[in-house]
Amino acid sequence: MPSVTIEYVILIPLLFTQVLVFPFVASTITSNWQDSQRDVELQDAANHLASTIQQLYLTINRDEVLECTVTQASPVPRTVGSYPYDATGSLSSLSANSTRFLSVTLTLDEVGNTATAAAVLGPNVSWTDSSLRSTSTDAYIKVQKFSNGTIDFSFGGSG
Repeated sequence: MPSVTIEYVILIPLLFTQVLVFPFVASTITSNWQDSQRDVELQDAANHLASTIQQLYLTINRDEVLECTVTQASPVPRTVGSYPYDATGSLSSLSANSTRFLSVTLTLDEVGNTATAAAVLGPNVSWTDSSLRSTSTDAYIKVQKFSNGTIDFSFGGSG
């Protein structure tokens, strides 16, 4: 009979530990996987938005294009992992008359994941502080070219 007692002493705590630990580990792994998936999708959306801005710059920054205003409907999905997000931009440069970089940052609601992508633009670019709400029905990128050659970018849309 001592072997039965030893089995119970060893197996019952082991079984109890598995019943408690396995669901916790499975939940943690699933949560980490979902978070990684959201990061990848959000980075893809940020890259796509920055690429669209860069393409708009290359199209508008031509001598043939005079003063104009162009609006481009938002090219990014309305949600990432079923969460809406906000997009903001920040313009920076290495020196006063050099290439400028527009950093586009997307932030998911509720979970807080963020992704940033950069668009390389010319020295004649300005940025108007604005944000793009992914769930807005009319979200857009606005580009204005002025007579002096300055090109101003901003986000727009309601809600």
